[in-house]
Formats: sequence, structure tokens, C-alpha cells
Amino acid sequence: MKSAAQPPEPRPGRLASLRAVLGVVPGTLRLVWAADWGGALGLVGLTGLLALLPAAVAWVGKLIVDGVVAASGHGGPGGPAGPDAAARVAWLVGLELALMALQLVLNRLAGLRRELLRARLGNLLEERILQKALELELRHFEDSETYDKMQNARREAPSRPLSLALQLVAIGQNAVTLAALSGLLWRLSPASVAVVVLASLPAFLGEARLAGESFRLYSWRAPEGRRLNYLEWILTRDAHVKEVKLFGLGPLVLSRYRELFRKFFAEDRRLALRRLANGTGFGLLSLLAFYAMYALMAGRAAAGAITLGDLTLYISVFRQGQAAIQAVLAAVGGTYEDALFMQNLFAYLAIPAGGERPRRTPAATLPRGGPLPIELDRVSFRYPGRDAWVLQDVSLTLAPGETLGLVGENGAGKSTVVKLLLRLHEPTSGAIRWGGVDLRDLDPADLRARIGAVFQDYVRYQFSAAENIGLGEPTRLHDRARIEAAAARGGAEGVIAGLPQGYETVLGGWFEKGHELSAGQWQKLAVARAFMRQDAELLILDEPTAAIDAEAEHELFERFRQLAVGRSALVISHRFSTVRLADRIAVLHGGRLVELGSHQELLAQDGRYAHLFRLQARGYLE
Repeated sequence: MKSAAQPPEPRPGRLASLRAVLGVVPGTLRLVWAADWGGALGLVGLTGLLALLPAAVAWVGKLIVDGVVAASGHGGPGGPAGPDAAARVAWLVGLELALMALQLVLNRLAGLRRELLRARLGNLLEERILQKALELELRHFEDSETYDKMQNARREAPSRPLSLALQLVAIGQNAVTLAALSGLLWRLSPASVAVVVLASLPAFLGEARLAGESFRLYSWRAPEGRRLNYLEWILTRDAHVKEVKLFGLGPLVLSRYRELFRKFFAEDRRLALRRLANGTGFGLLSLLAFYAMYALMAGRAAAGAITLGDLTLYISVFRQGQAAIQAVLAAVGGTYEDALFMQNLFAYLAIPAGGERPRRTPAATLPRGGPLPIELDRVSFRYPGRDAWVLQDVSLTLAPGETLGLVGENGAGKSTVVKLLLRLHEPTSGAIRWGGVDLRDLDPADLRARIGAVFQDYVRYQFSAAENIGLGEPTRLHDRARIEAAAARGGAEGVIAGLPQGYETVLGGWFEKGHELSAGQWQKLAVARAFMRQDAELLILDEPTAAIDAEAEHELFERFRQLAVGRSALVISHRFSTVRLADRIAVLHGGRLVELGSHQELLAQDGRYAHLFRLQARGYLE
């Protein structure tokens, strides 16, 4: 068994792996095209022009040197002569100036196109990542492997796709440049072309190997990267400050953060040192090759076999050729590394997420106008990959217009029932029917539009107070009358009245001028948010009174009872003072339905409900 502290060994089949990696290149280019096809074409055109300029500048430089030698009366083989030599040199210098100015302008334009393309592509990918998050089901968010894929995708999305596209452009640009320079180099020394290529190959092979190791390192550390982010979250978010201060957790959390950082730094340092060693060694090899050929050509120039301009051309072209081929090989290696990381992005975007689609096409429809019976028929459920059953063989019917209380110890399966009703999970066995129709045959959006809910873990949106309520019905987000009516029903009017800018007050402490609320005030807004959905057929309150006092709880439940008239309602609570007012109460224990009846009926049975009720009542009396 491999140690958890060691990255996995590279897998065999490198050729197959290379094909798989390079298989993401077409998909990446399609993303670039979708982001800004005009900008991409413009960048390719500018790059093509830039690719030809180095050879042109080198050739004009050779002509200038030969012209200067001829004008001074020391013309060599093939050099120009005559009274117009000085004028020609001046003209050639002007031509080189024009070429260099053109190169400068084209480089600036290409840089502009790259920045605009980077912005558009980054935005497109972030939107697709977020869109994918909307398509994922609850089971995906409860899976650590999916979180790793999401983290890898979000970390690399801003840079890798454009980097891969630009690497391909760089390969094309430098290949064209290299071809033009090789033509000039070939006329002076055909062997030099082979030397340029062979001297650059070792550096490419070494860098490609390190690119693969870099990818494995960053992919393998994704879970620990999440842990590092979590430790940072503990020390920087307001929700943790009280316990961090009270229990003196700061030094412990900070020490764990430092330990993980030191581990990451040691891994990065080892990789950087290897890159340094490879780069230095192979750089010296290329330098040696250049000066060996330089000495050879200088000897030929001294013997009069070539002109001084030819020697100058050779030095310039050899250096540029070396740089071009190294740039090509580095871009190939960079493309390989970028493609490895792009596999993460495409793996995330390819996560199957069709589990919420209706089983039938078109989806079944339900009549509007009033509540329908909801039936759990021998429902059992356990989470994927786990053996323990959360619910076992639960059969229960919620009659139209009925208020049903759901009680049980923590872990009894109460909140799981809510998740199944919302189709956030599917029953492992059994069925849930709404108006006689299996939920799996309904459109999830239509199903959820019939439900209003307040969850125990309600969200504190760092938006305005009006938006915190209005988000309960996004299509009515700007309907102030509807928002105010929902605030009144949810008991949030007093909270709004005490805010500095009323409904326009930004809530929470994340942004400038944000106004923080107490837990009870946040919860009243969450209840008001649920009341935005006035045409809901089913109301769900999942521990809605956990953060408010007894008087506010009674007031809330009275409001809830009034709103629930003509609707079905499901109330989950540990407070029996709340659930006792329900028409019937279902008692879950160990994932099974063990009792069902009214408050008085269950007390008369003297079973589990009566036992729990007396325990809680005794706690109030003592």
C-alpha cells in the first residue's frame, strides 16, 4: 500500500496518455473560438506577420554590414562597390528601422488582442463552470471527488485554456520563423541547421518530463489544497470568530496552515530546483554548440570564404534559430502541460448530471388550484457508497390541506424526507407520489415551484433586505408590495424597520456598509422569503424556530397556520410546543416510521413520542 503522503506513481502507456491529453486540444480551440472568434483570427494574422520579420531584419542587417565594408573600400566576395554604396547603406538602415517599427506596432497589437481574448475566454469559462454547478445534483456536492474536480477546474480555468491556445500560436509563429531563418542558415552552413535542432532536444525532453510531474503534483494535492483553504476560512470568517477566540484555536489552526504550506513549499522547491538544474545544464549545452559553430564560421570569414556581412548574418540567424527552436519545443512542452490541466476542466464539465430529468417525455403535469395528496410508498434511502440506511420502508400520506409534524432524534431521517420531496435525492427503493404521479415523472422545476420552505441551514444572502426576501420568488424580485406583504407574514417588519436604509440596507459583514443581524433576525427574513411564494401548495418548515425565543416561535407558528389554510404543510421541529399543533405527527426512529397520530393520540399510546414529550416538558419545569 502506498503512503498517503506520497504522490501516485506515473501510470504506464505514455503514448496512449499523450493521445488522450492532446485530444483536449480541439475542445480548447472550440472554447477560444466561442469566446472571441474575431479576436482569435486577428491574433493568428498578427502572429503570422511577426513570424516573418526576424528573417527580414537579419537579411537587411547582413546587407548593411556588406554595404558598410564596400563603402569603406574593403569589399569582400560578393560585396557591393561604387559611389552609391553609402546612399544604399543609409537606405537599408531606414528599411531596418521601418521593419523594427512595424515589429513594435504588431507586438503591441498582438498583446492587446491577447488581453481582450484572455478576458472574454476567462469569463466564458467561469460562466460554464457556474452553469455546470447549477446542473449538478445534491449528491455531487456531497462527494469530495466532485469538489476536487471543481477546485481543479476553477483554479486552472482563468489561465490554462488561453495558455494552450497561445502555445499553439507560438508553435506556428516560431515554426514559420525557423523555416525562414533555416533558409538563410542553409546557404552558409547546412550542418548548422542540424546543430540547432539537436542542441535543443535534450532541454525539451527534460522540460516535458517535469511538466508531467508538475501536473501530477498539483492534481494529487487538490484535497490538501481544500484543507488549506478551509483552515484559512476558519481564521478569516465572522462565523468562527467567537469559538476561535474563546477556545484559543488560533495558534492550533495557524500551525496546521503553516505545516501544510511548508509541505507544499518543499514540493514546489524540489520541482523548481530540478527545473533550475535542467535549465542550466541544457542551456550550457546550447551555448557550447553556438560558440563551436561561431568559431568555425569566424575562421571561414577570416579566410575570405564568406563576407563579414555573411558572418554577421550567421551569428544573428544562428542565435535566433536556436531561440526559435527552443521556443517551439518549450511551447510543445507547455501545450502538453496545459492539456494535462485542461483534462481536469473537461472532466468537471463532463460530470453526468441528468439524474433530475423526468423519466418520461414529455414530463407529467399536475393540475393547479389546490393541494394534492402526497404519498411516501415504502420509501427507503441510503447515500451512494454507504451501507447504513437513512430511511427504511417508510409509508406515509400527507392529505390535501393537512399539517403534518415530523419528529425524531438527530439522524432519524427527518431532513432526508424533505430532500426526497424536493427531488434533491431519489429513493433507493419505493416511490413518492404527488397527486398520484411519481415525482420522478415530473419536471423538477415545476415540482419545486409548488413548494415553499424554510430550512434549518437557511442562507444569509449578503444582499439588500428586500432581495433577501424577494429571492423566495425571483420573478417578483422587484415587486415591493409583494415583498412587504411577505415580510409582514413572516414577522420581519420589525427587523426591516430597525435597519438604517430599510429595505435597501445591505445585510451581512462581507461588503462595505453591510449591516449584520442577529441569528433570530436572519431567520425571520428566511421565513419571509418562504412566504413570497403565495401560490405554494406545500409549505415546509425544517427547524424554523431554532434561533428565536418562545414568544416569537408562537407568533411565527400562528402566522404559519394562517398561511397554511388551504395548503398542505410539513413541520419538522425538536420543540413539541410547535409540532403538537399539527393535525398529525409522524415519529421517526432509526429511519423507520414508528408512530403516527395526533398529539393527544400519541400521548395516549405512551410510546416514543410520549417519552420524548415528557423529557422536554420536564426540562422546562426543572
